[in-house]
Amino acid sequence: MEENTKLIKDLSIAEREEIFVDIARTLEDTAREALVEGNTHFAAISNNMAEAIRVNADELARDDPENAERVLLQATAMISQFEAVHPYRMVSMAVH
Repeated sequence: MEENTKLIKDLSIAEREEIFVDIARTLEDTAREALVEGNTHFAAISNNMAEAIRVNADELARDDPENAERVLLQATAMISQFEAVHPYRMVSMAVH
């Protein structure tokens, strides 16, 4: 974890903030997929985490990099957990 923190420290504030926004977007996508599959509990947790990260992205990018790293690890753990249980994602073939 110490090596990852060094990488976070090396990034600019704008780059860190962009990472948090991307993670929030990925969590929202994961939540949407979980909701379609009927896993409302996981969808709610993912949405709440995404919203918290998005609202606090600026503070997370500017403040303590160790706390920022913990938030990133928690978010990626949520995404990894969903991907482990659902390795074959649903692909929409809808024609509009």
